Formats: sequence, C-alpha cells, structure tokens
Amino acid sequence: MELLTQILQLIFSGLTIGSIYALIAIGFVITYNITGVLNFAQGEFAMLGAMLAITFVSLNMPMSLGIILSILIVVLIGGIFERTAIYPARNSSLPTLIIITIGVAIAMRGLAILLWGTQPKSLAPFTKNDPITVMNAVLLPQSMWAIGISLISLIMMFYFFNKTFIGKAVTACVINRDAARLMGIKPEWMSFLSISVSAGLGAVAGIIIAPISGASYEMGLMLGVKAFVAAVIGGLTNAPAAIIGAFMIGILESFTEGLWTSGYKDAIELLLLL
Repeated sequence: MELLTQILQLIFSGLTIGSIYALIAIGFVITYNITGVLNFAQGEFAMLGAMLAITFVSLNMPMSLGIILSILIVVLIGGIFERTAIYPARNSSLPTLIIITIGVAIAMRGLAILLWGTQPKSLAPFTKNDPITVMNAVLLPQSMWAIGISLISLIMMFYFFNKTFIGKAVTACVINRDAARLMGIKPEWMSFLSISVSAGLGAVAGIIIAPISGASYEMGLMLGVKAFVAAVIGGLTNAPAAIIGAFMIGILESFTEGLWTSGYKDAIELLLLL
C-alpha cells in the first residue's frame, strides 16, 4: 500500500510539472512551424511572466489583474522580440537565427538580475492550498490549478488554430507558406502572431509554477531545455506528440527524483533527448 501511495504521489507531481513543460513545448512547436526558428528564448518568457506577476501582486494589485497584466506585457515583449530580432534576420541561416534567440535569452536573464536580483521569489497560491488526500497521496490545489489551466490553454490553442479565421491563416502558413502567400496571407504577420502567442503561453506556464517551486531569474533556462526535449519528441511539428512528450518528461523526472536521486533527473532527460 505504501508503494502504491508513493507511486500515486509521484504521478501527481509528474503531471503537475509536465503540464508546465507542455505549455512551453507548444510555444516551441508553434514558432518552429511558422518561422522555422528554434526559439531558445521561450523559457525566458516563462521567467518574465512569473517575475512580473510577483511584482504586481507585491504592489497590492489584485492577483487576477496582476496575472492578466503580466501575460499581456509578455505577449507585447514577444511581439517586440519578433519585430526587432527575428524579422530583420528572417533570411539568415538557421544557426544564425538560433544564436540570435540564445543571445536574447541571455540578455533577458541579465535584465532580470538587474530588476529582481538573484534571490528566489514566491507567488501566493491562487486559492487556499489545503492539501487533498487521495489514497494517502497528497494533491495540492495549486497542482490542480496547474494541470487545469494548462489543459484549458491547450484546448483554446487547438480551437484557435482549427476553428478561427486567423488561426487557419497561421495553419495555412505551416502547411504551405508559398501557397498561403498566393492566397493573400502574409507569413511575416503570422510570424509576429505566432511568437506573441508563444510568449503568452510561456508567461502562463511561469505564473502557474511560481506558487509551486518559486521563481528566479534563471528558472527559464531549464524550463526551456526540458520543454525543448518534449517538443523534439514530437518531431517539432506535432503538437499532440509534444504534449505527450512533456507529460512523459514530467513523470520521468518525478520518478527519478523520488525513487532514485534528484541529482540525475536532468541527466536522464538529456539522455532521452539524445
């Protein structure tokens, strides 16, 4: 019975962190499909969302308003990033574009140190965090928020891309960029939209995880790496496979940490990438 309880506890933890990786991984997939760019600044959008939300709440702003404002600001930052860094270099080689995104990520971390310092910060849970017991395993309400918001966000993304006019225009650019241009769709604006949306998804992920594990200027690095592994599992073109990969990584990380040692959880994931 104790083993069953431990396994259930590890599954709860794995699903929670996997839902965070899924949001960021979808950002990788969206950006890569539209622009052909591997955006290694994706994890930093999560960091910015978390730190901005913590800042607004510390200024006595209502949490809901602070979260919405944080997401909107990160979406704006994503759009500025696309217009100033990606768009001017759109005809450059893939390695050049990757280096640009890595450089932007480093700059974002440096700016975060200047604004918020190096000490980790925390965000209050969205609701009362009284634990819920399921077969002697503990499930925190914040974990339920994380899984629920992630699933809702992913469903909204699928609806947007498959049921709305703008979403279908973005999808058309994924399927055939030249044919979409002949139909009057501007891939350049779809690039702007895709990176802005991806930035917003990253911000949501960062805000969700902040009450669980805290937030710091460097949190985006490992979140981005692990979400990238999830996206690669899906071949960088298959969003459902990337989501499955994200939950796989979350559960693998949880079981490695719980049954073996936390020192190897990152190595296991990078081994999976190889």
